[in-house]
Amino acid sequence: MRLTADDLHARGVALSNRGRLTAARRALRAAGERATSPEERARIAGTLAYVLTRTGHPDEAERICREALGDQEGAVVLSQATAAVLHGQLGALAVERGDFDGALAWLELATSAETDLVRSGNMLMNRSVALMRLQRLAEARADLDAAADRFAAAGEPNSRALSVHNAGYVALLEGDLVTALERMSEARPLAASSPVNAAICDQDRAEVLREAGQVLEAESTLESVARSFGAAHMPQSRAEAEFHLARSLITHDLGRAAEVATAAARRFRALGSTAWAARADGLRLRALLSMSDAGRRRPSAEQVQQAIAALERAGFASEARLLRLTTLIARARRGEIDRGGIRMRPDDPQPVRLLVHEARAVQATARGRDADTRRHAAAGLESLAAWQRSFGALDVASSVAMHGNGLMFEGLSAAIRSGRPEVLFEWSERARHFAHQVMPVRPPRDPQHAADLAQLRLLREETGVSWERDPRVRELRERVRERQWATAGGAATIPRVGLETLRAGLESDTAMLTFVYSRGVMVCLVVPAVGAPRVIHTDWATASAQLPGLRADLDVLAAMGNGPMAHVVRRALESRLAALSHALVEDGLRAAGDPRRVLITAPGILAGLPWTMLPAMRGRSMTLARSASRWIAARTRDRRGHTAGFAVGPDVARGAEEAQSAAFAWEVAGHAADPLAGRVPTVLQGSEARVSAVTAMAEEVDVLHLVAHGRHAIDSPMLSGLSLADGTLFGYDIDLIDSPPKTVVLSACELGRSSVRWGAEAMSMAHGWLHAGAVCVIAAPVTVADDVAAELLAGLHSGLAAGLAPADALSLASQETGLVAPFLCHGSGF
Repeated sequence: MRLTADDLHARGVALSNRGRLTAARRALRAAGERATSPEERARIAGTLAYVLTRTGHPDEAERICREALGDQEGAVVLSQATAAVLHGQLGALAVERGDFDGALAWLELATSAETDLVRSGNMLMNRSVALMRLQRLAEARADLDAAADRFAAAGEPNSRALSVHNAGYVALLEGDLVTALERMSEARPLAASSPVNAAICDQDRAEVLREAGQVLEAESTLESVARSFGAAHMPQSRAEAEFHLARSLITHDLGRAAEVATAAARRFRALGSTAWAARADGLRLRALLSMSDAGRRRPSAEQVQQAIAALERAGFASEARLLRLTTLIARARRGEIDRGGIRMRPDDPQPVRLLVHEARAVQATARGRDADTRRHAAAGLESLAAWQRSFGALDVASSVAMHGNGLMFEGLSAAIRSGRPEVLFEWSERARHFAHQVMPVRPPRDPQHAADLAQLRLLREETGVSWERDPRVRELRERVRERQWATAGGAATIPRVGLETLRAGLESDTAMLTFVYSRGVMVCLVVPAVGAPRVIHTDWATASAQLPGLRADLDVLAAMGNGPMAHVVRRALESRLAALSHALVEDGLRAAGDPRRVLITAPGILAGLPWTMLPAMRGRSMTLARSASRWIAARTRDRRGHTAGFAVGPDVARGAEEAQSAAFAWEVAGHAADPLAGRVPTVLQGSEARVSAVTAMAEEVDVLHLVAHGRHAIDSPMLSGLSLADGTLFGYDIDLIDSPPKTVVLSACELGRSSVRWGAEAMSMAHGWLHAGAVCVIAAPVTVADDVAAELLAGLHSGLAAGLAPADALSLASQETGLVAPFLCHGSGF
């Protein structure tokens, strides 16, 4: 039976909704040929125009819409409803081209005449995009809410989901990342309707992840999205995904950002999308201007001015401002200082405001006014910190610091140049404190959250090393993360302390070494309990040369044990550790008067350094604090342990022996205090060492010792964990513990290892316990041999049970056993 024009039109619409755009285009062209009236042809033309736009033929789409409408001389006369369809499509085309004012004019004509619920909903969706681009976000949200209502009334769940998803994008533009993810999660079923819809959803979610500092995951997602759009023959959408990829790369890989932006601009120009091409050009120029080694690739002033003018003509005032500010920064770094101030505008979005502060700071540096540099950098960081304080989730709160990367290093460099201890301490604390200022609100008990973590545990055991590539894992991981982001709010912040407050908190045998790094220079601020603080320049050239091979040496030695080649590896390791000790700490310790206890704060570039193994640190008690302010705040808390609990995971050769020996230390101490009572700690092993039992025990003891094989997840540190009887105890599980132990001992491979986050901050599972409320976490940043861990940590508990502070107990155990191992006290070890 020969299909009618209406039949073919309906088929084209259905194919388009499923993302099969090439087949939809064929069906719609056939429908147009069989149409028998101008009205019918016009409606088909409107649908075909949408498909042509998405498949990279915007000029043809505009032509057929205008032909169907006719001109003022009356070549075609259409009903008001049909004309509204075409006006809507012309508005959508204007949105694609970046003509947002023109889009609003067309869409106003369309929405005022359209009565069909679905079509009017689509028009409101398109108008919301134009309003978003013009920063009229409240109006955009109102249009999306109205569209959602119309789609719901029409029984169109996928269209309603898309409107809810876009409302999440509005929240993203407003800086409300939690609401953005909530809305996008509510719209998640849309992604299952077609590969194209999945790519649309993933692209916007990637933008949220990028803003939250999860740039590597965002970039991996955007690369996949670009491939999906390419496979669906949607070049405009593919180029948009590449544009967003370049926006993410510009935060940390300027060379690749320039390359990707160049490719995106080329695609946009081929499609006639001049506004999008201008945006991609702006990104490319920003990347080149920010490269210190751009050389001959550095754009000329004329090229930059032309790009700024193109962005302004296209309505992207904020992106024009970003390019202009980047130019001012690049010129100032070359010593070319522009006269006049840099003004902040009331409507500047957060990225522009931060760059205004950075441009002011860089220009102050170029003028030799370091005090002004620090003032401008501090003002910018405080504006970012106010936003950061809205997050309680550790991964977000630490990662959004990437947005202040330039400001932080500008301020740190000025502080180093000052040579003044009080200034250096202030900026050291600003840098260290930035990722750790938020004290979380404990998320409410959520059965679904617990069920998702249980399912992740099962998949972890089922899929092994490739588990993160499993789509089921990805879905669960996203759900767990989003729930944590939404429920862990910032309850309070830890105030930064001044240098004199810190000195007052140091006991007579204690000194603080604060390491500050910026742009290839590292200094150490030495703060003794008695005497004046000093600033010492480290031998960073030597230290940076020794660090890359350190972990490999430690891992190899742990694997070899006492094998025939162990002495060769041990000799090489000792030589490396001696060089690091000399380059980093020996001068500082001498200046501090050879203290017994050492409090250290350090930047992320030193993450993973086994401080206790450095020759100059042996025999001392040391703790690696997240910040001096955190350490001072913890001074009021009792570090002594009165009860202990132990859990042993599967396949740890001497795990049971380690736990039983350590538990015996508590029994002996308890018997000595009260011969009739004694203290018998809980030891969970075998099938008893389940995640639920271990987390329950964690709420009841002062000291928790976990003996298990661990694994660090580089891309998702909160999915780092250790193996128990029924699967992995994840970092996310810690959020379900209402009252964490004072001291946590992680006797597991790799669980002290940190992921360096943007802004030179570090995060690991050890930091997860500290963020949750533990006072001290003892963990190793590298693999530790089972026999070394068993003997050393069993000795540690003799000191803990006797009431020693964790750092003192660890130091004493090392001296008594003669074992030098990479275990560190994180947080407040004394």
